[in-house]
Amino acid sequence: MKKISKILITLAFLLLTACILTRSQLSLAYALTGLNLWYEKMVPALLPFMILSGIMIRLQLTEGFTSLLYPILRPVFKVSRNVCYAVILGFLCGFPMGARTVADLYGRDMISKREAEYLLAFCNNIGPVYFLSFVLPLLERTMIWPYLAGMYGLPLLYGVLLRYTLFRDLREQGSVASSPRRLKKTALLAEVDDAVQTSVKSMLMLGGYMILFNLLNLPLHILLGRAPRLMAPLLEINGGLRILGTGFPLYSLLVLPFGGLSCVAQTYSCISKTPLSLSSYTFHKLVLSALTALYYLCWWLFSPASFLR
Repeated sequence: MKKISKILITLAFLLLTACILTRSQLSLAYALTGLNLWYEKMVPALLPFMILSGIMIRLQLTEGFTSLLYPILRPVFKVSRNVCYAVILGFLCGFPMGARTVADLYGRDMISKREAEYLLAFCNNIGPVYFLSFVLPLLERTMIWPYLAGMYGLPLLYGVLLRYTLFRDLREQGSVASSPRRLKKTALLAEVDDAVQTSVKSMLMLGGYMILFNLLNLPLHILLGRAPRLMAPLLEINGGLRILGTGFPLYSLLVLPFGGLSCVAQTYSCISKTPLSLSSYTFHKLVLSALTALYYLCWWLFSPASFLR
């Protein structure tokens, strides 16, 4: 089976290489789509948060950061401060900050494997700044709150549901105790340098995946004679939504919770040095997609006049 998989993957990438060589202008357009979205949208929105979060985790400042919201989140989620930190960063900063933060906390022994699995199930979503400034204007939607409820309210509720079902064994005070340590000046600079290097590397990986998965549209474009509009968001969500445009708003909203195969690959890049399961993460993203479909179905049934306005 492994041998067959390797042969199929090799053939696929040989096909992609042939398409790039024979349709260079079209391949350049797809590559530029990924590169421009990465440079214009992802780098300014994510890189500063990646660096600051990396520094805070390395200097063990996360518990102080959560002091304001922890009294609100603790009665609901019943988890440690470090877990709440990952929830806050995952929802406020967006994908792939959720996965990156979980991997950093787990790698520094600030959360347990079980806590990391719990976080990865629901807090690695499309960022609200990106959703409000790019997605909704692109889809030409006039209402805001129903879409925010579907995009972020559902994952929060799903996280609460998981906490009291599959992850009811989590301890409220956390499974890993991290003792505070005093850093020398040289150690402090070394931690800051490591945070910057790791963040820049993660951003470069993110850009590479966006370019690669946008290029995967090329063979389908050549075969169909036009851009594969419905397939594009499933490959790479950012470029795919731009290709799809305003034609299928409901489809776009249903694909967003999953994030596309590029998001799955980027999540793997974040957790590849940990024992966390990518298949489990993918399963939970599919469940969230199904819940989102149910949410929009209920909206249509109970308020058809306002549906997708």
